[in-house]
Amino acid sequence: MANLAIPRNTLLFIGIIFHVTYIWSIFDIYFTSPLVHGMTPYKVGLSPPARRLVLIVGDGLRADKLFQLHPDEYGISDQQITKAPFLRDIILNHGTFGVSHTRVPTESRPGHVAIIAGFYEDVSAVTKGWKSNPVEFDSVFNQSRHTWSFGSPDILPMFADGASDPDKVETFMYGHESENFAKDAKDLDVWVFDQFAQLLANSSSNFKLYQQLHDDKIVIFLHLLGLDTNGHAYGPHSKEYMDNIKVVDEGISKTVELIEEYYDHDGKTAYIFTADHGMSNRGNHGDGHPDNTRTPIIAWGAGVKKPNKTHPIGHDDFSADWYLDEVQRNDVLQADIAPLMASLIGINYPVNSVGELPLVYLNNTPLFKAQSLFVNAKEISEQYQVKYELKKQTKIMFKPFAPLSNSTHNRKALLGKVQELIDAGQYDSAEATCEVLIQLSLEGLRYLQTYDWLMLRSIVTAGYVGWILYSLKYTLKEHCLPNNSPFKKSDTLSNESVTIAKYINFLAITSLVVLVSILYIQESSATYYTYVMFAVYFCWDDLLGYKIFVESYKLALISRSSFALVGYVIGHILALELFVYSYFERSILSVCFVLAALWPLVMPLNVRSDNKLLLIYWSGSCLASSIFTLMPVEKGEDISLVIYGGILILITGINSMVKSSKYTIEENVGLSMVIVYDTTSKLKEKIGLPVINQYAAWIILVIATATPFFYGFGKQQHYLKRLTTISLAFAPLFVILSISYEVLFYYFLTQTLLLWLEIERKLFSSEHSKQKNEGHRKLEMRDSRISLIFLFFIKVGFFGTGNVASLSSFSLQSV
Repeated sequence: MANLAIPRNTLLFIGIIFHVTYIWSIFDIYFTSPLVHGMTPYKVGLSPPARRLVLIVGDGLRADKLFQLHPDEYGISDQQITKAPFLRDIILNHGTFGVSHTRVPTESRPGHVAIIAGFYEDVSAVTKGWKSNPVEFDSVFNQSRHTWSFGSPDILPMFADGASDPDKVETFMYGHESENFAKDAKDLDVWVFDQFAQLLANSSSNFKLYQQLHDDKIVIFLHLLGLDTNGHAYGPHSKEYMDNIKVVDEGISKTVELIEEYYDHDGKTAYIFTADHGMSNRGNHGDGHPDNTRTPIIAWGAGVKKPNKTHPIGHDDFSADWYLDEVQRNDVLQADIAPLMASLIGINYPVNSVGELPLVYLNNTPLFKAQSLFVNAKEISEQYQVKYELKKQTKIMFKPFAPLSNSTHNRKALLGKVQELIDAGQYDSAEATCEVLIQLSLEGLRYLQTYDWLMLRSIVTAGYVGWILYSLKYTLKEHCLPNNSPFKKSDTLSNESVTIAKYINFLAITSLVVLVSILYIQESSATYYTYVMFAVYFCWDDLLGYKIFVESYKLALISRSSFALVGYVIGHILALELFVYSYFERSILSVCFVLAALWPLVMPLNVRSDNKLLLIYWSGSCLASSIFTLMPVEKGEDISLVIYGGILILITGINSMVKSSKYTIEENVGLSMVIVYDTTSKLKEKIGLPVINQYAAWIILVIATATPFFYGFGKQQHYLKRLTTISLAFAPLFVILSISYEVLFYYFLTQTLLLWLEIERKLFSSEHSKQKNEGHRKLEMRDSRISLIFLFFIKVGFFGTGNVASLSSFSLQSV
């Protein structure tokens, strides 16, 4: 086959473009910020109900697991009991509860940002590992007089580093080494409770600390990571996870009692308990599954409404087994918690907050509620106004957000109307108008934030289409057109073609100058320039090669009928659409495997007769591989399947390498099976991950991954032996990290790939047996079959044991 390499100058251009884009994107991340500067902070002018707020976040706590009743594990009672008796008593008698609905991605950093800052962080923050602040943002902690935070070093620093005063937010953290997924993690939560108790004890001998703790507008933040760690390690249905809920409940009970005694039961402390995200049945999170997006919220104390037991509403099938129907369930969005906390202690609402104050949680006068929602409306509409002014100053032919751009529905008019209603004592009407202003402001923010989407999508689409056409043009020119084609040599272009090329060059340069000028005037992001350069370069080059497409199309019509050509195109489009649909329904991949198993039936007769055993192996391997994409994504641990897969790989490896005196890979596979079995046993016994197993696993990692580079180095190897070595080299890692049928999947997938390679070679030999120089033949339409099968195997490799949300389920304990 011919070499399909892209010209070096084009690759150089692409490399420069992507490197510049990456560097500029980092520049944008670090030197641009959301709407922090130039915004007016707002707070309620009335006296707040609470002097202090205690925020407790149970990291990774699912709503249903907290609220449900469970069988008594000690057998004392035949009735189901709660794992959180203190919090359940709060729900039934002292506070307000509901479900806090999070957004994707359901990760710790964006969850805490939504709770404490009141806005949903851009997904691009995942590139920073959710640990450092890509941009500045305001928060409840920053607006407080002083905040003490206790917990994980992964969460606490981002709010301390983002504070306007570095001494305002104090952090008390355990070390990273304490976050051990190989042992019960409830001790992390016990550490947090103990450290807070020690802080209160230290205040007796520290006058400054004592004064700070008795100030108003202070926040105490307790971050409890044990639930998340145990959820990852053992799953949310495990005894460890349930016991951790009990530990959290007991810790909160003792902490509340300690606080109330410390402040002489002054009734000025507000408490909020919630979670940053939930936990899937497999013990992970990140996607938008309801198990990950539904978290609990319980509020009680100063300024919080008692449970509503008069005609309670809000319950559905999700809460049917909680047996809490006697009290009202009040759901919120996760960002709504920030303005609630700000209202309770009388601080400025975070200027970036898009949360809507849940009035149903407040126990106060109608005037206070109306004023609180009015401040909420001012703060959100201020964000819209600042964003509006920025866009208006920079955008050419700016089109404002229509619902907030007329005489009756604009920010100033609506704010004035609310103030008039409050002054007249019409608090319900004032709240309704605030709701209208908040919703319009949020819609307007969304409109302004996505103002450039049409332009960006058009430019990016043009760039991708241009790159596709460029690659196709190059392939057609170099590997499809006959050698005597005039388009094989650039110096044979006619005068007409040269003239057309000049016009196209002028058009491309003019377009680039115009687009860059528009971006400059509009003060667009630096990355926009690279999008434009990429699109103009390739679209311009594709126009220059339009005759190549015409000649190639004529050549295709000559080589086969137009009906067959149309059939090829339609068939490929249907196949690609089938691949797209498999993103949503994995069983489609199984159907494709079954069709692949039937492929030998349509092969040439001579290929079938000469390669019967090979084709039988192929069909059997395809049918075996089709089983895995029908199996559930959420699978429990079954180490026996891991061992069976390891044994198959071991037998295949020994058989394929029998003539070699080196058995390093096979030994690694065998040792990895021993490590998996021993590690699993130790973890079940709560002994933890043995140190010797850790070192052995690292040694296997180094040796196995290095083997393909050194084994047979400098020697001429048969391609099958080389590919077998590569596939076997990664097998020990799969064995160590897998928890169920993943190793069996890896075995059958690699076998199917190797068999496919052999079949393609047989077909190639059969179709070109008369050609003497097979290595330099021209590409044909039938070669597109190889591309489709290759794409299919790429998809299977990613989604054979998982889905889009979770590509696999490696054992986090082993990792």
